[in-house]
Parts: sequence; structure tokens; C-alpha cells
Amino acid sequence: MLGERRSTARMSAAEAREQVELALRYLEEGRALVEKDPVQASERLYRAAEEAVKALALHFGLSEVLEKVEKRGWWTATELDKAVSRIAAKLGRWFRAAWDEAWALHVWGFHEAKLDSESVREREPDIERIVMEARKLVSGEAPNARSA
Repeated sequence: MLGERRSTARMSAAEAREQVELALRYLEEGRALVEKDPVQASERLYRAAEEAVKALALHFGLSEVLEKVEKRGWWTATELDKAVSRIAAKLGRWFRAAWDEAWALHVWGFHEAKLDSESVREREPDIERIVMEARKLVSGEAPNARSA
């Protein structure tokens, strides 16, 4: 969550893996809710992407971002956006585009409650790609760098 307090500078690789596990849980919860509750599905899918971004920020050692989070004590939309930019520079523009879909779920799907099940379902593959890429990288598998 944006206001979540964590000591990010001291987080270990094991903690990054825990964040990926949390992202996977949110992904599954979001998928299960798409048809019956698109508002809650939107937030779960967004949270999956958010946790994956945090895990990748740790994995890539994005010290500029992590130091700000550490100093403030929580993540803001600004730090998430900076992390996404740095991660996209490493993995390709697809990551930015997928994050933008996650952000649309957060704003239009959850806060504004304007997205129906179909609109949420259309964005789910982008969220899955973010989470699965984080899982691969944090677990030590080869990245899918710079793919479309």
C-alpha cells in the first residue's frame, strides 16, 4: 500500500521474495473477483503490480528510490513512478505500459469504481506479466529483458 511503513534499505532478498509471494496472492485474489466484484478485483490486481514493483526496486538496488522511501517511511506514488521508470529502462517499455494499466485499475477501477468486469479482465494479463517477471528475476531466473 502507498502508505505502508517498511525499512526498505534493510530488506533482504528473502523479504523481496516475500513481496513477490504477496504479489502472487493479490494476483490470484484479483482474478477470483473479476466477475463478481470488479472494484475489489481492480484494487487486488493493482496491489499485485505495486508489490512486484517494490520487489524489483529491491532486486535492482534502486538506491535513489529506496533511500527516499526509507527516509519518509513509506512509498508514495512518486517513488513508485520513479521505480517503474528505472525498471522499464532495464526491462523495456512494456513494463511502463503494463504499470499504466495497473494505475488505471487503481484510479478508475477502485477509487472511481468506473470499470466493469470486462475492462478489468482486459488489463489482467498486463498485471500478470509484471508479477511473473518479478518472480523470475527475484528467484534468479533469466529476465525477459527488452521484450515487446
